[in-house]
Amino acid sequence: MVRKSKGTWFRSRHLLKKSVRKKGMPPLSAMLRKYTIGDRVTVILEPSVQRGRPHRRFHGKTGTITGKRGKSYLITIKDMGREKLIISRPEHLRPQLQHADPKEAK
Repeated sequence: MVRKSKGTWFRSRHLLKKSVRKKGMPPLSAMLRKYTIGDRVTVILEPSVQRGRPHRRFHGKTGTITGKRGKSYLITIKDMGREKLIISRPEHLRPQLQHADPKEAK
């Protein structure tokens, strides 16, 4: 028997699936968003854009922007106890949400 190949997007059908109301290209603001070095971002893969997409294992991970390379950003993410460098375009990144500290609200 021949072993089935397992490509980069193997078993990612549900991960890269958009809801019916969100189908199509992302808004231009997502592609034109600017980040500065030191910003915290979350990697959320945009299924409609294949270019500049990081590996699916980094979907949902949060990291810090360490530099810029062309139109893409260099992101440092801690994965499996190691720091890894990811290259991703801005349409696959979201600014990290800043939650208010409940102790300060009192």
